[in-house]
Amino acid sequence: MGTIHAHEFVTLDGYFDDPSFTFPFGFDPAMGETLGAITGAASDILLGRTTYEMFAPAWRDRTPDDDPGAPFFNDTTKHVVGANPLVEQWNNTVALGAYDPAAIADLKATAQGDIYISGSGQLVRGLLHDGLLDSLHLFVYPVVLGRGERLFTDQEMTLTLQESQSYDNGVLHLAYGPAAT
Repeated sequence: MGTIHAHEFVTLDGYFDDPSFTFPFGFDPAMGETLGAITGAASDILLGRTTYEMFAPAWRDRTPDDDPGAPFFNDTTKHVVGANPLVEQWNNTVALGAYDPAAIADLKATAQGDIYISGSGQLVRGLLHDGLLDSLHLFVYPVVLGRGERLFTDQEMTLTLQESQSYDNGVLHLAYGPAAT
């Protein structure tokens, strides 16, 4: 049985939809180590349709010389939640259809390792609501935008801090899991 781990790049005020806000801060190599640890045990990738359609053209032609993460993204099976994703855009892609908690639970039960999610905010919100997300890794950038799509909307929940780190570029990594009962 696998566990589901998501990571999000967010602003201090909780926006995530346009990652261009991250550019002025660069990418601290220690962040790459953290992300590598998150993806290291993953046997599958789970993405929402919008994120998939952004990732496919960005990753499908990358090689290890372009980016050390290319083999992970290109070789790992990608499961896409959403209406009519263009699965032919990227190898090793499986369309799951509309969000269905039972289908995600089945994927989790049959996964050979962890399941990794990048972005896919709407999907992450659904997984949190349905108790299917095991850890949420927030990379919080020291910027307030005041606009965009918020990761958290009107859903009330309590989470437990699993770990935290700060990086030289001012970004904080906050990993949360389900609240202890």
